[in-house]
Amino acid sequence: MRIVSGIQPTGNLHLGNYLGAIRNWVRMQDSMEEGSQCLFFLADLHAISMPHVPAELSAATLEMAAALVACGIDPDRSILFNQAQVPAHCELQWMLNGTARMGWLNRMTQFKDKSGKNREGASVALFTYPVLQAADVLLYQATHVPVGEDQKQHLELARDIAQKFNNDFCTEDAPVFTLPDPIIPPEAARIMSLRDGSAKMSKSDPSEMSRIELADDADTIMKKIKKAKTDPEPLPSETAGLEGRPEAANLVGIYATMAGVTPEDVLRDFGGEGFGKFKPALGELLAETLGPIGRRFAELKSDREELDAILARGALEAREIARPTLDAAYKALGLVRGG
Repeated sequence: MRIVSGIQPTGNLHLGNYLGAIRNWVRMQDSMEEGSQCLFFLADLHAISMPHVPAELSAATLEMAAALVACGIDPDRSILFNQAQVPAHCELQWMLNGTARMGWLNRMTQFKDKSGKNREGASVALFTYPVLQAADVLLYQATHVPVGEDQKQHLELARDIAQKFNNDFCTEDAPVFTLPDPIIPPEAARIMSLRDGSAKMSKSDPSEMSRIELADDADTIMKKIKKAKTDPEPLPSETAGLEGRPEAANLVGIYATMAGVTPEDVLRDFGGEGFGKFKPALGELLAETLGPIGRRFAELKSDREELDAILARGALEAREIARPTLDAAYKALGLVRGG
């Protein structure tokens, strides 16, 4: 079993990043059987498909590496690297561009969402983004890829590309690519803004009070939770009572996810109580869980040498794993390589 997954480097990492993806990665790593492998990469090549500031991308890549390690990704047990240090990602993407079809890419909903009304002004990289995603996982013969609902379509495309490549250029008993299966995380937590229960928690929100950042200390976490938007009604005793109360539902959901219980369990303990009692309990739970992560995160962010070493070591291992697949793809296409 080989799990491969990537995450775009973003600054101001928050609770939504942790509960939505990073914590699930740590759990996958910790549950892997002997002989299995996890590869986690920072998708810095994907980041340049949208307008960006180079210096900010570089800083965010190192910050994301620090966050992953602080949250529990162990570079001695998992392979952690950034795409840009493994040129095989780009090489394989170009080869797969010959197999991918315009019609397939035209159906990708993320391109439509990200390009908006200015599709003609979007970068080619944004359009071919799913082909690079396919290369990201096919390069390493991934058997499984963790995906959320918004990425299922892209994994299906990767499988289609792999299948067509194998059919067109390989014999039935010697395919180049493994078709990866999806892993749907059991808790694909969707964390909403503390100021608006209908909007996702986001680093782009101008209000810092809308999110819990991984670098926040205990006092800041408690302050943000206490000032989180709520309504005047007490918490219900059943989840049906949260309908039409997005802010209350969000806070209950955060508590349940952090504590590893169900929303029903939370309401069994706090049903009928006002937010004056519930918010401090939630703030303490968050501070207790995120405190060690925040302290380790701060230490790593200030140690550029350590972060560079982690990513360089991971990239070296990734290049070694990728080489046989890349060689096989070149050979299957009839491309003559030097060296």
